[in-house]
Amino acid sequence: MSTENFELPDVGEGLTEAEIVSWHVKAGDTVELNQTLCEIETAKSIVELPSPFEGRVVELFASEGQTVDVGKHILSIETAGASSGSEAPAAAPQAPAADLEFDAAQADAASTVSTEGAESGANSVLVGYGLGDAPTTRRRKKSAAPAQPTRPAQIPAPAQPSHRPPAQAQAPAAAGAQTQARPGSVPAASASPIIAKPPIRKLAKDLGVDLSQVEPTGLAGETTRDDVIRHAQQASVFKNLETPIWGEVREEKHPVKGVRKATANAMVSSMFTAPHVTLFTDVDATRTMEFVKRLKASPDFAGVKVSPLLIVARAVMWAIRRNPMVNAAWTDEEYTVKHYVNLGLAAATPRGLIVPNIKDAHAMTLHQLAQAIEQLTYRARDGKTPPTEMRDGTFTITNIGVFGMDTGTPVINPGEVGILALGTIKLKPWVFEDEVRPRMVTTLGASFDHRLVDGDVASRFLADVATIVEEPALLLD
Repeated sequence: MSTENFELPDVGEGLTEAEIVSWHVKAGDTVELNQTLCEIETAKSIVELPSPFEGRVVELFASEGQTVDVGKHILSIETAGASSGSEAPAAAPQAPAADLEFDAAQADAASTVSTEGAESGANSVLVGYGLGDAPTTRRRKKSAAPAQPTRPAQIPAPAQPSHRPPAQAQAPAAAGAQTQARPGSVPAASASPIIAKPPIRKLAKDLGVDLSQVEPTGLAGETTRDDVIRHAQQASVFKNLETPIWGEVREEKHPVKGVRKATANAMVSSMFTAPHVTLFTDVDATRTMEFVKRLKASPDFAGVKVSPLLIVARAVMWAIRRNPMVNAAWTDEEYTVKHYVNLGLAAATPRGLIVPNIKDAHAMTLHQLAQAIEQLTYRARDGKTPPTEMRDGTFTITNIGVFGMDTGTPVINPGEVGILALGTIKLKPWVFEDEVRPRMVTTLGASFDHRLVDGDVASRFLADVATIVEEPALLLD
């Protein structure tokens, strides 16, 4: 036996501290390799820390809500020696034969996971993704499997012949009940159509969505992630007429930390470092909405979320190619013009505002870009955005239209020199072909760092984006 101290690792380049959000273990618990120990919150993401050791937790050195410096011990684990392997078979004869077979299968699975973890190396799992939850999930499913065969095994009673007729009468009845239970679930679902996987149910709970009010669009009548998110957007806080009642406490004080602290520092640094200049333009987005509708009906985009943001993102990258200075970075000594686009998308999450970015978005097809936006959005809402997605952005889009806002003055993301705000798209009177007609109109707003982006460059860039929004067919040229 030996005691190993687990230090808080640097899960992102330059991380100096992190907050312990929640512990998944306590003193005295037995942990396995790659089992999740705790969740930590870095500047703008929550990361699961897997265990690099097997053994028993001796002590936790930090409590939930405590901020810990990188490199400091957060817990100690008493690792199991060779004697632990010899103790396990000694306890095996106390279990029934059926349990022995299951324990053997479980041991094989555990050894397989341990081997995979050893081959992958410690550095590959410390970011908290991939291997942490899989062993626990598989074992839980297997632990429930042996319980089912024991039930039909108790139905026949050959040792008591006098009870055979009742037993035989009950066996078909039980079999019939089981047979009816399976197809019976379909009518039950049709009466109350709530077919959703556990992650979808959790998402609905987090967003405050009643699944019974959501219209499912899945192939088998199940509720999908898009269904839940769409319903949440339709029943947004701006349409909620209920007003919460203040409690007896007159004031609430909250420590400035985590996402709020990182956002505050970034915005202050940006506003008082980069001289902002903001431009606005109204755009007829009718053809963009028609294009989005055609993409949604296309088999090539089946199962992929398509929205006007996709077209605007593609328009931004087209405009950047024509005005590369808006995709640059400034320092007092030099500025760097980047011939690639790591497209940032501002995301409002339950934890606050974050700006993850899509690496090399300029090299993606329209379908690939749609998938990347969808996956980035889901990770942000689930609090699973890795630190690597928060770095090295080159240009940002903030979609304030989803909140019903027409436009705004966006603040430049530090390290970049430009940001575009997409307003809501709605019917307005518009002069089209010399007549006033109802058209789908939006307002684009863009802020630039005036140290590097001159007014003519900013104007040409915004005009180029507006051109694509007005006529998205130009993207196909």
